[in-house]
Amino acid sequence: MMRYFVFYKPFRVLSQFSPEGAKTTLTSFFSDLPKDIYPVGRLDYDSEGLLLLTNDKPLTNRLLNPLFGHERTYLVQVEGMPHPDALKQLREGVWINAGGKRFRTKPARVSLITEPDVPERNPPIRFRKNIPDSWIRLTLTEGRNRQVRHMTAAAGYPTLRLIRYSIGQVTIDGLAPGMHTEHDAAIRERLFS
Repeated sequence: MMRYFVFYKPFRVLSQFSPEGAKTTLTSFFSDLPKDIYPVGRLDYDSEGLLLLTNDKPLTNRLLNPLFGHERTYLVQVEGMPHPDALKQLREGVWINAGGKRFRTKPARVSLITEPDVPERNPPIRFRKNIPDSWIRLTLTEGRNRQVRHMTAAAGYPTLRLIRYSIGQVTIDGLAPGMHTEHDAAIRERLFS
């Protein structure tokens, strides 16, 4: 039987079940899952938000294979107030390093947003009185290691907090960090719409 879980991965949690030093892993939140359920891709230890877990191998392949681009939307708190030129750069694609190679990111949707209604992060981001911060909504159709962080830094606005809000039409709405919901196979279509 295929199973699908949408999990709000908290900050400072590894996107894996296997232990790695003293770091918190998915085992702290999923103690009784069948052994064939795995996270699809990953969110970095210092990122938070939507993580899909499933035993549906064809779906996993489709989500991870770059030939099948699909939208992922992130809420990104950045240092400073992005200039319209920086937002334009992010929309058109920026040059970043990933995996030891330089490449230009695909065009993205990006907009400056008011502070979203998101849970407090524990610990909170460092507050700097003389440097403002702001939030952007960034939608990509590709996903490389730490890509969002590399993109905002290339545009001159380092990422302070990164939350994956959605994959396709599947969101973390209604979930708090550490919570998950189980879905039926209908979720497959929502991930690509």
